[in-house]
Amino acid sequence: MSLDTVNVIIIRTWEQLNQSESSHRLTSSLARGEKKGPETGSPPKENNSEDSAAEKERKEGGREGLPVSSLCSLSLSLGSSLCLLDHLKCTTGTGSRRDASNGLKPQTEDEDEQHEGATKVKPECVDRHLLAGCGIDGTWSKFITRQAANIFQLAAQVLADLDDEDIGFGLVDEKKDSAVAKKLGLDEVESIYIFADNEIIEYDGELASDTLVEFIYDVIEEPVEIIDNERELKGFHNIDEVIKLVGYFKSEKSPHFIEYDDAAEEFHPFVKFYATFDPKIAKKLKLKMNEVDFYEPFMEDSVTIPGKPYIESELVEYIELHDRPTLRKLEPHSMYEIWEDDINGEHIVAFAEEDDPDGYEFLEILKEVARENTDNPNLSIIWIDPDNFPLLVPYWEKTFGIDLSAPQIGVVDVEDADSVWLEMDDEDDMPTADELEQWVEDVLSGKIDPDDDDDDEDDDDDDDDDDDDDDDDDDDDDDDEEDDDDDDDDDDDDDDDDDDDEDDDDDDDDDDDE
Repeated sequence: MSLDTVNVIIIRTWEQLNQSESSHRLTSSLARGEKKGPETGSPPKENNSEDSAAEKERKEGGREGLPVSSLCSLSLSLGSSLCLLDHLKCTTGTGSRRDASNGLKPQTEDEDEQHEGATKVKPECVDRHLLAGCGIDGTWSKFITRQAANIFQLAAQVLADLDDEDIGFGLVDEKKDSAVAKKLGLDEVESIYIFADNEIIEYDGELASDTLVEFIYDVIEEPVEIIDNERELKGFHNIDEVIKLVGYFKSEKSPHFIEYDDAAEEFHPFVKFYATFDPKIAKKLKLKMNEVDFYEPFMEDSVTIPGKPYIESELVEYIELHDRPTLRKLEPHSMYEIWEDDINGEHIVAFAEEDDPDGYEFLEILKEVARENTDNPNLSIIWIDPDNFPLLVPYWEKTFGIDLSAPQIGVVDVEDADSVWLEMDDEDDMPTADELEQWVEDVLSGKIDPDDDDDDEDDDDDDDDDDDDDDDDDDDDDDDEEDDDDDDDDDDDDDDDDDDDEDDDDDDDDDDDE
């Protein structure tokens, strides 16, 4: 995939900036890493020592920054360029689908602050090289959000690693640049989009520079990899953690290969596409001319896509119908995409370290269960290798109440992170494939449900209410009995008084008779 010069146009940097010819010159100079010329205009200055010192320091840094009073607004001229762009809400962290990823990403203190409002960050806390490249001057940008600062630092690391490539990094403000975002089809706040060869690819992975750089290199690669020899064929067979397709065609100019290549662009780089023009390689792959085989992750056998020769739409439709594997691995570059693809709000999640003996044994049992149930559309197990997410391990252990030093499998509610985990009688003895398959069947049938805990809590609350009612009834009964006793006592007293009165009257009568 060839890359032309990236055209990133910075708009609204200051009021005097002409947004046509000047912006074009500014774009070209930024893409080449040059300093801006006097023709691009200059910001208004105040004659004070602080500005002079900052100006001198900025020039000594190798690039001259372009001052703005707030976060820069960016517009993109696409063409065949590749541009990494963060569609970010710059004031608060609300409105993001990341917030709904319970069980996957812990809430940090920084994010809590973002929800309360914009967090002020001093410009010197942000990478100077990146601020210059993005057109932000430390003397003019009084403060920026912590969220944007993290994005800037990430971009600086990415650009440093991709120094040999013609790649630009842009930031779009959700409020100020809503028209630009709408025109480009950017509809998710706090998302990263990559533009390449008229394709818009959303990055759904963790915000780590090494992961993002690796993903961009995958994007740069051709969507179809050609298998020409035995070594490349061996490499093809060694890849079993992702969906992959392989086809046999006459040549690159074949119309059937062109259709195959067009379909590959729709799924690149998430689905791996391979092809061969060598009849010997095709024979070892058991492929006929213009035939394509589909490989599900961790499955030993492939499935031939019916209806050859194919057109692009037919291949796309087949892949979309089979893009949820029975067993799939959570990868850093696509972790959110996988986590959001739940079934009825739940995920069956398995933790196992592939390099650990127990983890490897458990993973092999898991693969056996997946192969036996690959035709079940309601079964999809996510395998997570804790070694790939060291910073999330403490969060997962605390949230799920499990020990990730040993293999674990459970069912997780994606909304509130409630979970139920398989109890293993002996940590040294892994469950058999039959035992694991029975547990999976109980999950799918609803016998094992993470929401049962919520029902139990509701039942407990109801029991407490009933107990309170019973206590109230008992108190009422006691009060009634006491009242009755008091009434009886009063009656007795009245009777005694009446008797006394009668005796007195009798005595008086006797006296009168005498």
